[in-house]
Amino acid sequence: MIVKRKTVLNILLFAFVLSFFVTPLGHFGKISLNRLFASTPDIIAETSRKQIPSYNWKLKDPNWDFFNMERSKGKVVFINFWASWMLPSEAELKGIQKLYEAYGDRVDFYIITNEERPPVEEFMQLKKFTFPITYMIIGEPAPFDILEPPGSYIIDREGYIVVRENDIADWDTNKVRDLLNELLN
Repeated sequence: MIVKRKTVLNILLFAFVLSFFVTPLGHFGKISLNRLFASTPDIIAETSRKQIPSYNWKLKDPNWDFFNMERSKGKVVFINFWASWMLPSEAELKGIQKLYEAYGDRVDFYIITNEERPPVEEFMQLKKFTFPITYMIIGEPAPFDILEPPGSYIIDREGYIVVRENDIADWDTNKVRDLLNELLN
């Protein structure tokens, strides 16, 4: 029996596509595609920015201790809602890590999840992320809309929402860094 060249190519193509669903190569490929198609977040025009009514929002820190977001009043704040099991969230976190490394001492980062600690800690260790995780308390009212992961905000020192991103974004860009530099000055 002679196998035609076209049949062999079709089998190889099928195997390649199948590998995206059942191998680690597929996971890496999907993360890479998400990063490739992530866009730079849009900055809200100054005349259209809305101020949050308060900073009163109870959360949990990485040690599972309660704290209030009031501690960030008067500071530039970066908020990201994420889930370890969502590919778009995972794809976006690499850029957030780089942003945290550059601005973590001047911007308050709230990388928020509603998951339990053990899977989050395992995920963080596996991916070597060092930004602090914030745990959301289900049912606790927030001073702004809780966005579906991956969703993010950047809030200026006066409490105005400067960026509201409802989708995966590339946070490690000159546009975002220029914005943060401007907000910090």
